[in-house]
Amino acid sequence: MIRSELIAKISEENPHLFQRDVEKIVNTIFEEIIEAMARGDRVELRGFGAFSVKKRDARTGRNPRTGDSVDVDEKHVPFFKTGKLLRDRLNGVTE
Repeated sequence: MIRSELIAKISEENPHLFQRDVEKIVNTIFEEIIEAMARGDRVELRGFGAFSVKKRDARTGRNPRTGDSVDVDEKHVPFFKTGKLLRDRLNGVTE
């Protein structure tokens, strides 16, 4: 599902809201998650999962095309850990 499909689905299920308002809400939620992660904070959505930032140390990598060694800088990458409810639903476990 892409962002526009999410906005359309929420608009369908909430006919009392204008689509432009739903779009603003969805964009605000995503922006807040991004800003929190940029600050190094963890974002937890109960039952869904948690977004966090992991640090990858600098290392020596390999160029797969040429086989040459390449220095890879330290970087921060987003990480998502699923919540129990989501994991159970994906595995067909119902309570």
